Amino acid sequence: MLSLEGDRKPVPFLETEFNEFFGRFSPDGKWIAYASNESGPYEVYVRGFPKSGGQWMVSNGGGSRPRWRRDGKELFYLTADRKLMAVEVKAAGATFEYGQPRELFQTSAANLGNTDVYDVTADGKRFLVNTALEEAAATPITVVENWAAGAKR
Repeated sequence: MLSLEGDRKPVPFLETEFNEFFGRFSPDGKWIAYASNESGPYEVYVRGFPKSGGQWMVSNGGGSRPRWRRDGKELFYLTADRKLMAVEVKAAGATFEYGQPRELFQTSAANLGNTDVYDVTADGKRFLVNTALEEAAATPITVVENWAAGAKR
């Protein structure tokens, strides 16, 4: 983090012995959702920003690549088997509450490393998913050379 006031010295937001990535700020900027392997498999966690007294694991059974709905009332994430999940959330002050994750749909999201593989509209009703193409059987093509050589002009 880098304060825009004072000595402007950067300081880490979170330092653990685990891997944390895919951090996303809530629309109001008061919360960060991220993936961590703190509990073993990667799960989606939420913490207050810049600091709060707690952290909440909102996924169960694995999760990563969190995204907030524009109004901050829902959080989306992908499971390891590429299911798109949604969790209702309520955040007020230093209090964070969340519901039971529910599956929205199965995706064929491409595994593109640390890049975004999906996005969600502001209302949380439509998704754009970067999908890997399936291998299709090659269709043979015919190439005709000098096809105009015998044509009359």
